[in-house]
Amino acid sequence: MSYTGNQISTNAEWQRVYYDRVLLERLLPNLLWTMFGQPKPMPQNEGQTVNFHGYESLAVATTELTEGVTPSGSLLSMINFPVTPKQYGDFVEISDKLDMTAPDPVLTNAAELLGEQAAETIDTLVRDVLAAATNVQYAGTGNTQTSEIAATDTLTATEIQKAVRTMHTNKIRKITSIVNASTGVGTMPIAPAFVGIVSAATLYDLKGETGWLPVEQYASTQSLLPYEVGKLDEVRFVMTHNPIIEADAGSDSPANDVHNTIILGRDAYGIIQLQGVQNIIKGFGSGNDPLNQRATSGWKCYFTAAILQELAVLRIEHGVTA
Repeated sequence: MSYTGNQISTNAEWQRVYYDRVLLERLLPNLLWTMFGQPKPMPQNEGQTVNFHGYESLAVATTELTEGVTPSGSLLSMINFPVTPKQYGDFVEISDKLDMTAPDPVLTNAAELLGEQAAETIDTLVRDVLAAATNVQYAGTGNTQTSEIAATDTLTATEIQKAVRTMHTNKIRKITSIVNASTGVGTMPIAPAFVGIVSAATLYDLKGETGWLPVEQYASTQSLLPYEVGKLDEVRFVMTHNPIIEADAGSDSPANDVHNTIILGRDAYGIIQLQGVQNIIKGFGSGNDPLNQRATSGWKCYFTAAILQELAVLRIEHGVTA
């Protein structure tokens, strides 16, 4: 299957729909870090700022009511989190010679590769926002900073139980819905749980902990989270291939890497919904191309992520077994 300059020019609407779908099919399944955020649409022509919002809890009402007297009541207090999305994107150039001689469908392959790139870009943007969370638990006995973490200060069942205790102490609710992984738009319900995002090296250590239950031993696997690998205490764990790792930051000599496991509660962070990611194709002869030698395929989107509730993002810094 090959695409000529004429096909690219005359089938613009078909091309846009088809290649947008190809890009999204490769993009959406790879977005782990966005999955637990509160999604927010970005309407067109309504400015460059998006507002996430919530409400302050009401104070307990412990004053006894007086018979026949209406109390003064309480006022709702809204919290606004204004964020400004930024624009991201990239493109590849396709020559007429490649288009005519390649045995594979070049534009389809380009859309798939660009989808992977867009996914990794967006995933990394969200990961880096959560990596800056200020609610930190340092694994090991007596450790109070990153440089004190040794490789032997691994993530244990005790550390997970401490994290769950912290979540309950801070009155953080469990996650009950996630971003729909098949569309990138809207949410889908899940059984209430705190969620932990771990690296492959961290998963290796968790598998040896008493109380660890792998997904293969769940009573039912019909409601698994995407990438879910198991659970311990009140935390369901998913594994990412794009983890938070502080290279050479630990106390060993030479210095060991320090891994970060993120424990999330409900409404911890917000993301811009991803329906605006699109594949943009310029056919041969577009722009300064007098001999119809170049076509381009690219992607573009507006995106941002922001922590909405610091106490609902617990970052555990720990070592991993070599």
